[in-house]
Amino acid sequence: MSGLASLIDIAERVPLPDAVIRAGIRMLCARTAAKMALGNEASDAAFAHAMAAREVAEHPDAANAQHYEVPAAFFGKVLGPHRKYSSCFYRDAETTLAQAEAEALRLTIEHADLRDGQAILELGCGWGSLSLAMAERFPYARILSVSNSASQRQYIEAQAAARRLMNLRVVTCDMNAFEPHDKFDRVVSVEMFEHMMNWRKLMTWIRGWLKPGGLFFIHVFSHRRGTYLFDRTDPADWIAQHFFTGGVMPSHRLIRQYADLFEIDEQWRWSGRHYQRTAEDWLVNFDRHRDEIETILRPVYGDGTALWMRRWRWFFLATSGLFGYADGDEWGVSHYRLKPA
Repeated sequence: MSGLASLIDIAERVPLPDAVIRAGIRMLCARTAAKMALGNEASDAAFAHAMAAREVAEHPDAANAQHYEVPAAFFGKVLGPHRKYSSCFYRDAETTLAQAEAEALRLTIEHADLRDGQAILELGCGWGSLSLAMAERFPYARILSVSNSASQRQYIEAQAAARRLMNLRVVTCDMNAFEPHDKFDRVVSVEMFEHMMNWRKLMTWIRGWLKPGGLFFIHVFSHRRGTYLFDRTDPADWIAQHFFTGGVMPSHRLIRQYADLFEIDEQWRWSGRHYQRTAEDWLVNFDRHRDEIETILRPVYGDGTALWMRRWRWFFLATSGLFGYADGDEWGVSHYRLKPA
């Protein structure tokens, strides 16, 4: 085990002040930012070429175990009322988590050019924040949402039934095996592509799922210059070990490596400060409901519950630290509206 990995192992078993953890996160972010400083179109091209030889999703079971099959009640305590498990958008210093969720959903709908009456496919729908928002706003749209998690599907279906939304259907499927039988006016994806390895294959499929004139919208977190993997074989890559096995951090420019499949119709870039504030609000909720959350997580983690309580806090601290680094200029969120080439 490397020296850094040994320090991480010791640190997560011994409660440390948040100030110490945040300082360690800043140090790791600075190290990664230095490595990515030389990222360019050539390095993106090499990365995209290597990805094209891999499966679309290499670790779907790990994603479920690490995030999506954790009890829904846990996320009900941590996330905002829309249960948006992705970056929110804060208009000003007074914006609440609930308001930031709603604003991010509004911007996503606007950027994706969603309209009533469309056939819409959402890939990786999470806890249904966008799916339910679309279904409520566009009563004549026909929405199909795909999740890798049975518990997420069940939660969304229950919410749709409670709200009497008849225009939303949710399926549970590994993206490696998903084959829709219909064509769509819009395909949308929010923070799912970071879990996908072979973007070329998946985007080729998506292009075939669109109707003539259809558009594809993607929301991903990204680094301003470099693309890299979260490497679970690296004992020092704590995020990959426990929360993001098989994950990708794309550069803001990586999408341009697929210009033969999709052209950029329009693009947007959110400062990482939005995700920093999102994670800080999640952390506040975690600490506010700590006793209830421990009760929720104990059946999942058993004797390891205390350790995993610390790990979840570290995850929120790490997310905040990463996206807040360099005042949000290094890592952020990228939106792209794409049209078939």
